[in-house]
Amino acid sequence: MNRDAAIRALQTAEFDMLVIGGGATGLGCALDAAARGYRTALIEAHDFAKATSSRSTKLVHGGVRYLQQGNIALVREALHEREYMRANAPDLVRELEFFVPAPSQARRLYYAVGLRLYDALAGKSSFARSRTVRGGVVYTDAQFDDARYAVALARTASDRGAAVANYVRAIALQKQSGRICGVRARDEETGREIEIRAHAAINAGGIFADEIRRMDDAHCAALLAFSRGTHIVAPAGVLEDDRALLVPRTSDGRVLFAIPWLGATLIGTTDVAAPRAEIEPHPSDDEIEYILATVNRYVPRAVRREDVQSAFAGLRPLVRRAKTATAKLSREHLIAVSESGMVTVTGGKWTTYRKMAEDAVDAAERQSGFAHRPCKTRSLVLIDDTRRAQSLANDDRIAHYVEREMARTVEDVLARRSRTLFVNANAAAEAAPETAAALARHLGRPAEWAEGQVRGFLETSRRYAASAPANSAV
Repeated sequence: MNRDAAIRALQTAEFDMLVIGGGATGLGCALDAAARGYRTALIEAHDFAKATSSRSTKLVHGGVRYLQQGNIALVREALHEREYMRANAPDLVRELEFFVPAPSQARRLYYAVGLRLYDALAGKSSFARSRTVRGGVVYTDAQFDDARYAVALARTASDRGAAVANYVRAIALQKQSGRICGVRARDEETGREIEIRAHAAINAGGIFADEIRRMDDAHCAALLAFSRGTHIVAPAGVLEDDRALLVPRTSDGRVLFAIPWLGATLIGTTDVAAPRAEIEPHPSDDEIEYILATVNRYVPRAVRREDVQSAFAGLRPLVRRAKTATAKLSREHLIAVSESGMVTVTGGKWTTYRKMAEDAVDAAERQSGFAHRPCKTRSLVLIDDTRRAQSLANDDRIAHYVEREMARTVEDVLARRSRTLFVNANAAAEAAPETAAALARHLGRPAEWAEGQVRGFLETSRRYAASAPANSAV
């Protein structure tokens, strides 16, 4: 996955489909289109999965909360997509048991019946069925590494011939006879502008999808509302065993998870309305204290504020409904097609990324007049080198991230190629100087560049650390 080669292709080739946005859905679109045999390009203004797609609860699931809301169709679809994700990336997606505490027999029966319906909606599933145990109910879903899965999608799309590049920002849409025929973009590393020609454009901008839509129509009505979800990461040992914990009733109407993840414990999440899209939303003190107070009612050893190794937040792109709380907005996805032919795909969640991509590419086919080609991603195994990268010495591992996974910055390496920033912010800060020096060698950058990278990353790591200053109140 060579960025220089991708930039050259973006400048010289003519594409069937151009995807704007390199999160879960955009990368899924690029892979789907390339697997069907379309000449495909993808550009991402930041790094792959920089925003929402690296900040999830790391679950591949049908959504117990959506079952409570009566959204049977969404749960059924997501449970089937859960099977595809595990089959497509077996090293990144693993089965995980969840314990649901229920102190009374009536409550255990209530949860047991609901989770049997959950099992039934999964159909002929490879996942273990739910069962009643002492003190509660156990059911099975899956967890994964979201940012690593995104990198695997990017690598596989590139392997299928797609020109995939991070740090390339769409700045204007190009039209001919009122139809989109390409994009003017800027290489954020060099500042040079690129004209990319394409027959079809898919807007997979995630939380920034409305901004891209306004490039097409400055007066279009907003599709999205935003909800901030905060997570904290505590040391291992918070949970009694390898099972995850699901708290089924919280004060804001959500569920809360505590999950063993990468040698630590991931706990979240919140649902707080956010006024605007931003690339680096911050957890508030109130959200962190809410998570601690809620989880400490159910774990044998209380998690204190000073135990928190990292805290991070992401924004969910929710399809807007008038005067509806974000906790009640549907996670179903939306396909919208503009008069100029741009296909926007938004909403949804990680587990349904593949179906969202399939629907978006189908719509782009129709808009461009292409004869339909069947989707091939249900059984397409992704290229994933996570285990190999982890086995390498530090310098060789960073060379791998640069040459095979398009890492360009210290944050790319320590936040998304490895997950150090999300697991332990202080450890990530300590690793920054060595990482910057290695990156400078492999990217051919001067010492001044490395020093600037360290300064910028230390500021980022301070925001993730437990000692971060108070942010705006919920």
